[in-house]
Amino acid sequence: MEVNAGDTAWVLTSAALVLFMTPGLAFFYGGMVRAKNILAMLMQNMFCMGIVTILWVLVGASLAFGDDVGGGLVGDLGLSGLSDLQTVPGFVNDAGLSSLTIPPLLFIAYQMMFAVITPALITGATADRLKFGGYALFIGLWSVLVYSPVAHWVFSPGGWLFELGALDFAGGTVVHINAGIAALALILVIGKRRGWPKEAMPPHNLPLTMLGTGILWFGWFGFNAGSALAANGLAAQAFLNTHVAAAAGMCAWLLVEKLRDGHATTLGAASGAVAGLVAITPCAGFVTTLPAMVIGGLAGVICLLAIRLKTKFGYDDALDVVAVHLVGGILGSILLGVFADEAVNSAGADGLVNGGGTTLLGKQVVAVLATLAFSGIMTFLIAKVVQATIGLRATPDDEAAGLDTTQHAETGYNLTELGSMGRKS
Repeated sequence: MEVNAGDTAWVLTSAALVLFMTPGLAFFYGGMVRAKNILAMLMQNMFCMGIVTILWVLVGASLAFGDDVGGGLVGDLGLSGLSDLQTVPGFVNDAGLSSLTIPPLLFIAYQMMFAVITPALITGATADRLKFGGYALFIGLWSVLVYSPVAHWVFSPGGWLFELGALDFAGGTVVHINAGIAALALILVIGKRRGWPKEAMPPHNLPLTMLGTGILWFGWFGFNAGSALAANGLAAQAFLNTHVAAAAGMCAWLLVEKLRDGHATTLGAASGAVAGLVAITPCAGFVTTLPAMVIGGLAGVICLLAIRLKTKFGYDDALDVVAVHLVGGILGSILLGVFADEAVNSAGADGLVNGGGTTLLGKQVVAVLATLAFSGIMTFLIAKVVQATIGLRATPDDEAAGLDTTQHAETGYNLTELGSMGRKS
């Protein structure tokens, strides 16, 4: 294997960008919860950077990218510990792929950052009601038993969806559908927040949410353009597609808000941009620029409308993870089967509008359904086990007092000691 210095530098940078997305997500979610729960939300997200990293090195990376066992279902444990890593199974020329031009250890480190942020996405749905110990156990089990197998299916050359020909450039199925359906399964186990939907629970600090949006948007360039695994024209196309889709998602969401409610909101701008980013994730390295704009714009409209589903069906998705990540991930994965252009990426295929017929579209549907079924069922079972053993849901008294004090013995804001000018009185 010949290592390319430019490719290595770009993927190193991209890995750092993707890791930066996790604290960005913490701020994005943290501003939307009530003030008494902000530290709990920040902690749940940041904790993923610790526990998932450890589990990834020990077993997760091997299950995701080790030599295939079980007909494309999971990798073996040959990469456990990541010692003396010379190659990543499947990433060689005779598998029909270009061999990696970056060190194998860097590829695994880059993928680790995806493994870190994916379970963190779930926390927005369960806001205000998880006991930290139960959450920690759940996240550890989920990252090993759900995330790593799905990553093997889609991202590893030995995975069954990879071999089927389903496409996912940067994680529409592996990250967003996986986390989105997991969020839905988890909230079905733990139930609604006390007082929802009758009690108003508005965001307490939208400037934090806007800051988190900016960090996510910035980091997403590493998420999508970095998935080219090289500093080349494909990375440039993915970079441009990412930005265009985010812009279109934001503008479309705001337009519908204005027409429907009479106001274009800052929360809508943040949510629309993230919806566009989610939907373009699977498509970023397989479509041209104008389809990326269409995909982002459709996501802004459809994800906004999907928020009504929680009221219709009565599930308490606190920060709309289902509407944005699950619906947006499904939308992007399916539209990839419509707009994919092999001229953009020779490792891809032509979609419906480029003469490919419904072949790729059908494969995308299979990938979506398989991820929904596996992640949804496994998450439900894991949540039930944790709930029955150490418990997932905080007590009513703890929820009323706030998770910051009851779970972490801290408060996010100490305003009582400050005078009107911010000085101690």
